[in-house]
Amino acid sequence: MTTRSAPAAVDLARRDLTLDLARVVCVLFVIVVHLVQVGIGPGPDGGLVASRPAEEQPWFNAATWVGQIMPLFFVVGGFAAATGWRSWTAKGGDAAGFVRTRTLRLAQPALPLFILFAIILGVATAAGLPQQLVADAAVGAGSPLWFLAAYLLCQAAVPFLAACHARRPVLTLVVLAAGVVLVDVARFSTGIQEIGLLNLLFVWPLVQQFGFWYQDGWFDRRHPLALIGIAAACYLALWPLTAIGPYSMSMLGNLNPPTVPLVLLGIAQACLLRLLKPVLSRLMALRAMQGVVFVLGSRLMTIYLWHLPVMLALTGVSLLIPGAAPTPASPAWWWSRPILFVAVLGVLLALSLVIAKWEALGTLGPTPSRGVVAIAWVCAFVPPFAVMEWFLDLPIAVVGAVLLGVAVLLLRRSPAAVGSVRSEA
Repeated sequence: MTTRSAPAAVDLARRDLTLDLARVVCVLFVIVVHLVQVGIGPGPDGGLVASRPAEEQPWFNAATWVGQIMPLFFVVGGFAAATGWRSWTAKGGDAAGFVRTRTLRLAQPALPLFILFAIILGVATAAGLPQQLVADAAVGAGSPLWFLAAYLLCQAAVPFLAACHARRPVLTLVVLAAGVVLVDVARFSTGIQEIGLLNLLFVWPLVQQFGFWYQDGWFDRRHPLALIGIAAACYLALWPLTAIGPYSMSMLGNLNPPTVPLVLLGIAQACLLRLLKPVLSRLMALRAMQGVVFVLGSRLMTIYLWHLPVMLALTGVSLLIPGAAPTPASPAWWWSRPILFVAVLGVLLALSLVIAKWEALGTLGPTPSRGVVAIAWVCAFVPPFAVMEWFLDLPIAVVGAVLLGVAVLLLRRSPAAVGSVRSEA
């Protein structure tokens, strides 16, 4: 079976544009969070300092209860995955073909980034730059890559979880939720933090499953007061879990490994998204807003993956200009954040003219065998997982570039076959 990229024309009447808007807002909000988290500039003594200004503020932990929007991204991703899977199977597609296209959509945009990291870190090492400075920059630039590992797991699980949802939707949620709790209990009772990595198999797939329920209309059928009550109950439950229980008061502290609080945030955010749907629908009825969402949404993975490298590069340029880089956490630094946001987004859009083509699948040949797809998926999963667990450095960048290159080659290479179908997976 040959697959082609989805046609440019989209039937807006059959598409929930509020979900597209939510995806774009989530990614833009991630940029905002990183802009206030990463502070690099001159210190009081004139030397270069690196700090995390937002985390030093007394309001930071409370702000993360609203600002940690990655669960919402997985809810929206679950909606899109459920829709894509149903469309894919209706056209005769199988699980291997679906996983192939989904893996390519993540591996292809990540490949040029890992190549760039390998080149820059190689040059920096060869030039003898201070190891700690290089390490700090690498860790910061690579921090968003954990998302690729988590999302690859979720996308690979879609065919199985979609079947479970069709047969036993409630039981599927119960089993996944039980897995989340058991992993957290084992992690905190033994003190072995690595056990928490098992929740990659439960937390994000469970939150993705809420997107399946959203797609089925479960949230649409709930009264607004019920949605408010569910969201409020979730936020209320976070208080004893973080104040008395073992979890961090900061929702960023509960991110890697993922934990129970993120599941509660996912439920609450799904409810709030549905409550806001009438307002968001009116916004998306405006042609100008549709245009903005289309422009940003069509290169969203490029924006997400490249925003921190671009932000660090612009910060580096400002350090070369006398007086252009304010002291981190100073009033001037906080006022510079909106300006830097506009600059980062502008550079990303310009960069996307070259790089965003990696997000497009183009024309694909017949799907390789399941074994080849599985090997390619592993090759795509290992690099971001390694960054999540051990942080980005030169060996991981080099090996990651090689593995992602192998993944893309394996998934784009296919046996000879006749016939074609348009892919919306």
